[in-house]
Amino acid sequence: MIEQREQQESQEPQGERLQKVLAQAGIGSRREMEEWIAAGRVTVNGEVAMLGMRVVEGDVVRVDNKRPIRIRTEDARLPRVLLYHKQEGEIVSRDDPENRTSVFDKLPRLSGQKWIAIGRLDFNTSGLLIFTTSGDLANRLMHPRFEVEREYAVRVQGSMTEQQMRQMLKEGITLEDGPVKFEKLLDEGGEGYNHWYRIVVKEGRNRVVRRTFEALGLPVSRLMRVRFGIVNLPPRLKRGMLAELGSGEVAAILDWVGMEVKAAVAQHTDPKPSHGQTEGRSRAEKPGNKKAGAAAKGKQGNIPAPMPRGRSGAKHGARGKVKNTAY
Repeated sequence: MIEQREQQESQEPQGERLQKVLAQAGIGSRREMEEWIAAGRVTVNGEVAMLGMRVVEGDVVRVDNKRPIRIRTEDARLPRVLLYHKQEGEIVSRDDPENRTSVFDKLPRLSGQKWIAIGRLDFNTSGLLIFTTSGDLANRLMHPRFEVEREYAVRVQGSMTEQQMRQMLKEGITLEDGPVKFEKLLDEGGEGYNHWYRIVVKEGRNRVVRRTFEALGLPVSRLMRVRFGIVNLPPRLKRGMLAELGSGEVAAILDWVGMEVKAAVAQHTDPKPSHGQTEGRSRAEKPGNKKAGAAAKGKQGNIPAPMPRGRSGAKHGARGKVKNTAY
């Protein structure tokens, strides 16, 4: 029996699949990496890679003959996850012909990896931005089929009628690129001509919130994302500040999206529970994938967030924890 087991273990393929390693390095999603490999854009140790190839630590992997990509095997550390409180007047892009301030300028530098923004915010929108080094995690949170909730605080010029509110929650409204419906819509009140609403949507189409209110004749004067999935915008994370999640929080997100967290990785997670601020409104459904068999939908509270960092990335005070928000 023991000899048979040893033979089976010796016959198991070594290393990780190349597309998985590239996704873990934040280059893109696994599906996208498979397309790049098939197109001959990836090399391993100087040879053009093939689909199904496995790599181990020490292999030299390059995409488009650029600098080497660091190999991270399954038992390596968890992916990194950053929270950033985006300010109005910043773009979520590395390249801008107008040379405007980019959110990527605020992020810590990486070696052999890159930061992926989970869900963009337009130039005039503020609030929660999540960055990760995992292409798989980014795909699970952003792809439309997973239907991850995004929650926004919206200030509009004017106010919605009861009929308009019912329409947005039931049949929805048709935009030029298809129908849109709010999952939740709360009237937060207001003064004078300005009125606040709290909304939840399960998609990330370009400017979908602004375009929806504008279709109702209600121009948006301020828009702020406050939650994305189970991740909330921590109250102590002021505009222009960063916070990096601890391994326990990252493991909770991976579990929530249905990504396996190995026992070897679990050794890096925080052993003590977090004691932070909780918001009853910040519960979120697990991402649903009707076609691809993602994690079943269910209720789960927020995960705690660490003490924020300043614009320079330096920590301010001792590490603390606050519940997350979603957009």
